[in-house]
Amino acid sequence: MSAAAAGQTPAVVHVVGVRPNYVKVSAVLRAAERQGGLKNLLVDTGQHYDASLRGDLYRDLGLREPDLYLGIGSGTHSQQTAAIMVAFEAALGRLCPDAVVVFGDVNSTLACALVASKMGVPLAHVEAGLRCFDRSVPEEINRVVVDGLADLLFAPSPDAVDNLLREGAPPDRVHLVGNVMVDALRQALPQALRQGTCERLGLPPGAYALLTLHRPCNVDQDGPLLRILEAIAVLQQELPILFPMHPRTAARMEVSGLGARLRSLPGVRVVPPLGYLDFLCLQARARLILTDSGGVQEESSVLGVPCVTLLERTERPVTVSLGTNHLAGAAPEQILGASRLALGRERRPIVLDGWDGAAGPRVVDHLVRWLTAGEARRVPGR
Repeated sequence: MSAAAAGQTPAVVHVVGVRPNYVKVSAVLRAAERQGGLKNLLVDTGQHYDASLRGDLYRDLGLREPDLYLGIGSGTHSQQTAAIMVAFEAALGRLCPDAVVVFGDVNSTLACALVASKMGVPLAHVEAGLRCFDRSVPEEINRVVVDGLADLLFAPSPDAVDNLLREGAPPDRVHLVGNVMVDALRQALPQALRQGTCERLGLPPGAYALLTLHRPCNVDQDGPLLRILEAIAVLQQELPILFPMHPRTAARMEVSGLGARLRSLPGVRVVPPLGYLDFLCLQARARLILTDSGGVQEESSVLGVPCVTLLERTERPVTVSLGTNHLAGAAPEQILGASRLALGRERRPIVLDGWDGAAGPRVVDHLVRWLTAGEARRVPGR
């Protein structure tokens, strides 16, 4: 019998594994601890195991250490997903929660959703319904599968709700809660701006570009990486560029021989991955952001900083339709054209329903009602 059925506080396992999802879970856990009504357990799969990516994230986000760390590490998509499934199945058997909450669209999200569903544990997905409509993107496959399995779908934006309903999700399972990443940003921004990160790095506020690059479509093959680098080589003559480099990208740069070319550009400064507060400070103070990160697209839009996305498509189209984000792909002429267009525009923060810093409380309200009303039921062997 579940805790909820026995009249006890329902136990919920929240699963994270990569840097952006630590940010999302921090907002939900903060709301859950403030509102009460749930026993919250945090499981970290260790998909992002590199110290430069995990770093001081827990401290920066005010996030407690996980109740369970699986320490999975790297591997191919299949290897990593399988390893997480095996470890999480054992963990779930011991924890016996009333529900599992997964975040985002990474391999940890998929693996833990599959395990929860097969073990009959009610499943909720935060950030449901995002679509780029390109099945060559591994995360798109994860999104579609997880949303098909989830019992409760928390959508961050109206377009995500539309996607879910069009795919046949029952309307009573879909809830527009807003963007939990915005909650974390609003909570952390005052502290981030006190970090003095620009001064420490010698960057003039409002007069530099911030670059992030990590998606396989951009860094796993020399062609796209070289084309992006060609655009950066031109842009750095007009605006200094700070490049906190992802370990995946750094490794590929050296294997491809492009690392020497990058180091020869005087206007580009490469630094290791930064902590959440330092990076948020740099986003807020930047003149331009170039990225292939979905979370950075959202954060730059909330901050009102012009953003150029180094992808042909985005699963966050509201950041484009509202004018804060420009899709450029990897073609140099498109990147330069989009960058100059973005530089000609004023800062304009996005205004969107639910991107108000209160998405976490809405998620928790729905979870508590769902679990205490007895609507979420364990179905062994489902």
